[in-house]
Amino acid sequence: MISEPVQKPKVILVGVSVRTTNAEEASPNGRLPQLWETYFGSNTLLQTGVNNPHLIYAVYTDYESDATGAYTVLIGHEAGDDAGQSDSNYPHVVVPESKYIVFTTKKGLVQEVVAQAWGEIWEYFKERPEARSYTGDFELYDSRSFDPTNTEVQIYIAVK
Repeated sequence: MISEPVQKPKVILVGVSVRTTNAEEASPNGRLPQLWETYFGSNTLLQTGVNNPHLIYAVYTDYESDATGAYTVLIGHEAGDDAGQSDSNYPHVVVPESKYIVFTTKKGLVQEVVAQAWGEIWEYFKERPEARSYTGDFELYDSRSFDPTNTEVQIYIAVK
């Protein structure tokens, strides 16, 4: 399912991150599975001062160019007013205020539905007049109802 464009305010996120490319993620050397393991093994969920701790963001930011270049992925949470600002153990990213098109995955195995949705997103932007801004895209997970075998994820793509 694809939404009409929505405006979202700036958000500061704190978590764990890695730099990668889509080509690397399509190979056996992909870094994202390990990043998720690092996230779940870290204490960012227990970190005091995060806003909406039930919401897990997987943010794609700091794009080198477009979907073919390198980018940074941060998995984490909304930083509170004082969350993590002095904690050098966790990186922060600022996702600027932007207009987004929201793609909602089908329900199913998380790895499968998210990968399928990204394929659909890349195809969508090949055929549509909207252009991605590459300022910060994110997957949004709600841990209150998260079942990795039957999940539905919202993917926010920033557009110009």
